[in-house]
Amino acid sequence: MYKYDAIDRALVDERVEEFRDQVSRRLSGELSEDQFKPLRLMNGVYLQLHAYMLRVAIPYGVLSAKQLRALADIARRYDRGYGHFTTRQNIQFNWPSLIDIPEILERLADVEMHAIQTSGNCIRNTTMDPFAGAAADEVEDPRPWCELIRQWSTLHPEFTYLPRKFKIAVTGAPSDRAAIRAHDIGLRVVRNDEGETGFEVFAGGGLGRTPRIGVKLTDFVDGRDLLAYLTSILRVYNLAGRRDNLYKARIKILVESMGADAFRDEVEATFAQLRGGVHLTPREEIDRIRSFFPPPLAPANDVAEGSAPSRPGFNRWLLRNVAAHKVNGLASAIISLKPIGGSPGDATADQMDAVAALAEKYAGGEIRVTKEQNLVLPHVPRGYLPKLYDALFDIGLATPNAGEATDIVSCPGLDYCNLANARSIPVAQAISHRLSADGLSDQAGDLTIKISGCINACGHHHIADIGLLGVDKRGEEHYQLTLGGSGTEDAAIGQIVGPGLSGENVPEAVARVVAAYLELRISASEKFSQTLRRTGSEPFKEAVYAH
Repeated sequence: MYKYDAIDRALVDERVEEFRDQVSRRLSGELSEDQFKPLRLMNGVYLQLHAYMLRVAIPYGVLSAKQLRALADIARRYDRGYGHFTTRQNIQFNWPSLIDIPEILERLADVEMHAIQTSGNCIRNTTMDPFAGAAADEVEDPRPWCELIRQWSTLHPEFTYLPRKFKIAVTGAPSDRAAIRAHDIGLRVVRNDEGETGFEVFAGGGLGRTPRIGVKLTDFVDGRDLLAYLTSILRVYNLAGRRDNLYKARIKILVESMGADAFRDEVEATFAQLRGGVHLTPREEIDRIRSFFPPPLAPANDVAEGSAPSRPGFNRWLLRNVAAHKVNGLASAIISLKPIGGSPGDATADQMDAVAALAEKYAGGEIRVTKEQNLVLPHVPRGYLPKLYDALFDIGLATPNAGEATDIVSCPGLDYCNLANARSIPVAQAISHRLSADGLSDQAGDLTIKISGCINACGHHHIADIGLLGVDKRGEEHYQLTLGGSGTEDAAIGQIVGPGLSGENVPEAVARVVAAYLELRISASEKFSQTLRRTGSEPFKEAVYAH
């Protein structure tokens, strides 16, 4: 795992002291809220419906046990005893007092964390496949490349004030577990015929008001030239992107308005000028960063065989929440933050402390945050899985539903966010209860449900098998139902299938969609998207609306 160097530490410490002064001036009245707003946003502080919210960066979703304990301590001391893990692989605290936030940032700095670039028109936290370094199908571990991007993008002087926020995702495998084509820039690690590491590059993806799937710019850019290529894309966007219209400022609009070929030509022309110059990353620097991410080792013989679990449900958890590992004898354990009827992505301070301890005991002290708002222990000796399961069961984190319909992704919605039109969390909870009670989630297997409380799509509803978007309909909360979205290698935007549904009717409607899928699929191995493509949406629409 990467450790701060002297430059990182000095930068973060200076930012903390600067913000402490800015908060003091805001509380004294020297700064108005309008004057303070751009300053707080540069430090990840939002003003939500009821309180300030602090969004903490978790670079590419990787945490140490020490860092997770610090987050638990912040939740306990300065919030209401919990934190909310987001689809950007970050964590949000919804109830801090403004006067306490500089102290929170200071505590974060002590464990090599911060809230810089978690807001504003800048390059946001780079996300990646949460199974990086563990997945059997990956070409190469993408973590060193994500770290290279982190160092390059942090307070980059040319890209601090972009037309709009900018998001990058990286996967190291043919299987896309990072939704790279739903991002402003998506990167897939590949190798050319000479065995050299490079990247397949996509751009112009994004969700929100005008969802788009990214277009491929190149099949291969050498890893040493990655920063030159990223700079080329961002430079074209920064110069040509619209600043006169907030809703047309994202790179996806620029790519669409120029046309993919013209945009690609502009990027390639810029890249031709930058390639091989100061943006070239020396092999020695790539090797230096790689050294912070050593490959996992096979477990010792004394943990090859584990004892039987004492808590019920282990086999189901083993099936749903344990992923294969590239190293014989290891496994990746998914910790679901979606107990039936729970608030998606929330973890209490006590649970975070417990997971940190379990990570140290069974998984080398490393934790990952997923875009599905769950946690992963990436390198667990298989012999430890029964004991790990028992411990997770005791703290309420052993729900065996990873990837199932009850593993619902949800933004905070109208319970917290002042941009939302509708609630998300209570709807997710009601759907979870309904699908579990009817046994539909277990029967359906892999099936994604995602909910957003407004058009900004923080819940990623556009790329779900079943998506729900909260809308305001004459002062009442309604939900648009979309089907057929995907954030994987067959990326697609879900399509609206009918009129909006009232909140009270959503759980029944979703249950009918899932039941229709179970009836229509030709085998248990046929995915929801495959069934939908084969049958079209009409049978599902009829199941929802013909009652």
